[in-house]
Order: sequence, then C-alpha cells, then structure tokens
Amino acid sequence: MSSLDSEIAQVRAFTRFYTRKLNVLDQHLLDSPYSLSEARVLYEIAHHDDCAAKEIGGELGLDAGYLSRIIQKFDENGLVSRKPLEADRRQYRLSLTAKGRQAFAKIDRSAYHEVAAMLRGLGDAERTALVGAMATVRRTLEPATQARRTFVLRSHRIGDMGWVVSRQAVAYAEEYGWDISYETLVAEICAQFIRGYDAAREHCWIAEVDGEPVGSVFLVKASDEVAKLRLLLVERKARGLGVGRALTEQCIHAARERGYKRMTLWTQSILTAARNIYQRAGFCRVAEEPHHSFGVDLIGETWELEL
Repeated sequence: MSSLDSEIAQVRAFTRFYTRKLNVLDQHLLDSPYSLSEARVLYEIAHHDDCAAKEIGGELGLDAGYLSRIIQKFDENGLVSRKPLEADRRQYRLSLTAKGRQAFAKIDRSAYHEVAAMLRGLGDAERTALVGAMATVRRTLEPATQARRTFVLRSHRIGDMGWVVSRQAVAYAEEYGWDISYETLVAEICAQFIRGYDAAREHCWIAEVDGEPVGSVFLVKASDEVAKLRLLLVERKARGLGVGRALTEQCIHAARERGYKRMTLWTQSILTAARNIYQRAGFCRVAEEPHHSFGVDLIGETWELEL
C-alpha cells in the first residue's frame, strides 16, 4: 500500500469513527424529530436572523430542492416565518418563530450536554489537545479565502480579572465617553466575584482568538433560584464572529445546568448590539429607569429570562 493509500484509509477511518461518536448516522439527531441536515438549517436560521434561503444553501452546500423541502416542512410546522425579498420576490428571508426558537434551544441544549459529557471524561491536557487538533483540521481543510476567524471559550484564570477591568474601562470610555467611575464599578464587581467565588454556582468565561482574549462574561449568583449575567464584553476587533452570542448562550446553558430558575441582567438602552443578543437569546425587558452614571445620562434596563 502506498503512503497516499494509507493516508486515505486513515482519513476515512477517522470520518467513520467521528460520525459514529457524534451519532450523526441516526435517523434523528440527539433524540429530536429532526435529521442532521434539518438541525443544521435550524442552526443557521437561529444564528443569522433574516437570512435568505440561498445563503443557507451556499453555507451548507445543500441542494436547492432539498433545502426548499426542509424549509417548507419548517413552515408547515410553524417553526419559521418567511418574508419575500423586495429585490426578488421568488426568494425569502427566514427567521425563527417562538416555536422555532424553542425547537432549536432543545437541540442546542442536547448537543451541549452530549459534548460536555464527552469532554468531562478527559483530563485538562487531553481536552486542550483535542480542541487544538480540531482547530488544526479546520484551518488545514478550509481554504484561506473562505476561512473564518475562530474563537474558543475558556474558564477564567489568574490575570483575567485585571484584563476585564482594563478592557471594560477602555472600551466604554472610547465608545460611549464613560468616565473612570465605571472602571471603579467593574473593579468592585470583579473583586467581589473572586472574593466570594462559588465554583458550584458561578463562573467566568473568556473568549480567545489565536490565544488572545477578546471577550468575557460572568455568571453570578443572585439567590438560590436567580442568576445574574454580568459584564458581557466583546472587543471591537472580534465583533461579527458571534463571540457575544456564544458567551451569552454559554452563560444561559451553565445557569440551567446549575439549577437556576431565572436569569437577570442590567444593561443600558444605548448598548444596542448587546440588547439584540439578549433579545435573541429569549430575554425580556421588564423595567427601565433614567439615571446619571459614569459621567453621562443613561436609561438603565433590567432584562429577565425564565430558565
């Protein structure tokens, strides 16, 4: 057997192993009523609101007729809404309905828990090696012209609180003109988090691109049943990659896993990008109040999510 034949055999063996490991050959994915292709279409619609069907087909490499049948099924089941494009009435922009978001959330939770169970069986070094190897596969096989910058989420470690305080202060000063009193608030929140850290109920995640921190979020205990999402931040250079959405979803997943019944957060009306992320994740605004803080006039908003 030539070296190329041997390499081909190894790639095929890995493909068989990996599809078996993730159960993607099952008729239905993760005990859901949806096939792998259907679940992927749901994922794309959930993560790209008002996307065109043609865009999804191009992203997933699906036959137009097959994709049309999937979307028709979703429409009949009340999972999606369709709006004709003004430029081409034969094309539609798609978004998930409330029922569709619930269906996707169920699949997403199942996928999260299945992968989490797999990773928990590995040591820290093994997990790092596995995730790194997967990133290498993507970088190697995806053409450079099409490759997307990828990010990873990790737990906080020594030095991260200083980074959070510094980047929060600088970002809001540069973008919104907030003064140093905001840095004081963030420093107090981080100090309180470390001082009273409850590993069973609380956590901080740092998003990294090529080993460089680009975002963060905190899950903080408010009471036995209520969790707080705090200090969501995405660096300007990492925006558009889905970092904010991934951090928020990670926080929600972890809150559910830890047994919280409700999640709350406090934000400002001017933070439109963050508010869009919260709204798409299912949060609802329950209160608002004008206030003068950080050297500027603001409208504070409280948002809540039933878990």
